[in-house]
Order: sequence, then C-alpha cells, then structure tokens
Amino acid sequence: MAAPPAPLPSSTANWHWKNKNITKWGQDWFEQELTGLRVETDKEGEAVWISKVFNVAGDIELGQRKSKLITIYDCELALEWEGTTADGTEVKGRLDIPEVSHEITMDGLSQYQFFWSLSTAPTPEINSLFEIAKANFPKILEDVFAKFPAAIFETHGKDLTVSTAPSRANTPGPAAATPPSTTPAAAPEAAPKPAKKEPKAVNTATVIVDGIFKAAADDLFGLLTDEKRIPIWTRASAQSAAKPDTEYSLFGGGVKGKYVSLTPSKEIVQTWALSSPTWPSDHTATLTTTLDQSEDSTKVTFTLSGVPLGMEDEIKRNLEGYYIHGFKSIGYVQLIPYVPSYTPKPKPRVVKKLNANSRSSLVPVVAVTVLILAAAFTIPFFSSS
Repeated sequence: MAAPPAPLPSSTANWHWKNKNITKWGQDWFEQELTGLRVETDKEGEAVWISKVFNVAGDIELGQRKSKLITIYDCELALEWEGTTADGTEVKGRLDIPEVSHEITMDGLSQYQFFWSLSTAPTPEINSLFEIAKANFPKILEDVFAKFPAAIFETHGKDLTVSTAPSRANTPGPAAATPPSTTPAAAPEAAPKPAKKEPKAVNTATVIVDGIFKAAADDLFGLLTDEKRIPIWTRASAQSAAKPDTEYSLFGGGVKGKYVSLTPSKEIVQTWALSSPTWPSDHTATLTTTLDQSEDSTKVTFTLSGVPLGMEDEIKRNLEGYYIHGFKSIGYVQLIPYVPSYTPKPKPRVVKKLNANSRSSLVPVVAVTVLILAAAFTIPFFSSS
C-alpha cells in the first residue's frame, strides 16, 4: 500500500484562500450577547433593557488569505427593548441597526447608526425613559460589537489555520545524567566569526497590468494611498502614511514595502515585496502606478519591475485579482477600450506587362508556328495531284 502524501508545510497550507460560513453561529452569538443588556437609573424601579433579538440579516464568514485570518460580515440587526418607569409603567419599543460590519468595527470607516421607535403611548415619564435608552445603549452595544471579531477568531480560527507547533508525540525525554568528568576542561576556543551571507542574485522580469475606470484620478490616488480608504477595496487591514521613505502594508501584511515618491493624482513609486513562501527572501520589486485621466475616465497602469522569473503569471493574476478586481468590487466601473473592427481590402491583382524585349522574343516563335501550320495543309494537296 502506497504511503500517504506528506502534508503541506504550514507556511504553504496557510497561504491559500479558505473561508468558512458561520452565519448561524453569528446569529446565535448576537442573540446571546445582546439579550438582557440593561441600564438602570437612580430612581427605584426605573430601568430599560434589550428583551429580544428578533432578526439578524446578512452573511458572516471567516476567511484566510496569505496566512492572515479575515472577518467578513455585514449584518442588519433588529432588537426589541423594554423598560419600566419609576411608577411601574411598562414601556416597549424597537431598535434597528442597519449595519454591523467589519468595515465599521475593525476599520472605523463609518459610524454605527441607531434607529429607535417607541411602541407605548408617550407620557412625560415614558419619554424620559426613552431618552435614557437612546443616550446609554449605543456605547454599550458598540462595546459588544467590538468583541465579535475576537470571538470569531477564538471559536473558528483553528478550523482554517494549520498549526505550526511541532508534534510532541516523538519528543525525546531528558537525557540520563552523566557523572562529572575529572579531566580538566580545555580552554574554550574562540568562536569563528559567521560568514557574511551574500544576497542571492535573482533574475527578474517586468509585469504590467492596467485598467480604465470611470473615476477621477485624485479619487483613485486616494484609494491607493489613504490608510482609511485602502481597506474598502482590499477587505483587510492596511498601514499607509503616504509619504516618501515610509513603510506601508496592504492585505493584512500580505504586501509590504516603502514609498519612494508620490505625485498626487499622477504617480506612485514604491518598493513591493510579497509575503509568500514562493517569493525570494530579502528581495524587493518596484511598483510604479501611473494615473492618466481623460475627459470622463482614468487609466491606471501598474508596472511591477523586479518580478522573479517564473512568477510572472502568478503576480499578474494577483495584480488583476486584488487591485483591478478590488476596485470593481466596490462599484468602480471598468471601461473596456473600444477596438474598431474592419474588413481588409482585397489586394489588387497585378498584371505583368510585357516589355519590348519580351515582345520581340515572341516573333520567331509565332513565325515558326505559322510555317508548320501552312505545311500541314499544303503537303496533302501536292501529293494528291
């Protein structure tokens, strides 16, 4: 029986894209964590609480890309709240939260919105309790929402990540103690100096990818450099000061480098290195991004020089998939250049004209032909007579 194939190294196994749908688990988590949240006032008997989570709409997933776990969720919550006034009057209402998402919780790209409604007929006491709920619950709910990504990682991260910890099944036990030697120890030899490791030369190529988008150049420049806007299209955390000689990080650390120069709305030059087992260590490429704006669109050209030979196709797919498709995924329309079609005109037939020398060379041939034909007709006539 053939031996089973050896498992992939953890660095390689964790590099490829994986995802797990955890929508049902997430719905249960929100219901468990939000139901029962309570605010009490100084007045005896006056309190308000979340009594029910009756709707959690949207998808919740955990993904892994380039050894990084990424939460992917965008939910709409509908809650029921209740309360009692100091005189014991029961109060009921509803709270709608249209978006609880990775972009708000992790990236801080926008603010939570809370839409409150009151089901009980209003009175001064009920209105006062209603205002207490609206003033206190947003902060309490935001604190709970902030715990959601960590709960996802803790519960489901192990299902996607291949452990890098070595197995302890064959770990040798401690060695038996040896009696002390009576031989005097020799003087320690000077440790040899480690040889300097010369960087290995890498043969490289250049990969070029471009796209035309119906957007202004300054808008696209901001998407590529603004730390708060980059996660919109990369769907992962980013670091970017957008200044020359400062480091940046995209795709949760999947791509790193330094800015070399930035010309607003025109050009970005940056070093570029892929955090991948297939990318040579200590090797960096140079990514030059040019923005060419026309009347109603902008052409973005990514020119990556220094790509190791053999990785051109992989890097081209990455640039198209993560950069070009990243813009398209958030609504930026990519225009397809118009290539006019045409039917090639038929080539004119060339008729070779005979020159004077050619015509003169035909005269003897014609004369001989005429004499042969004349002889063919006259010989039978004379022989018969």
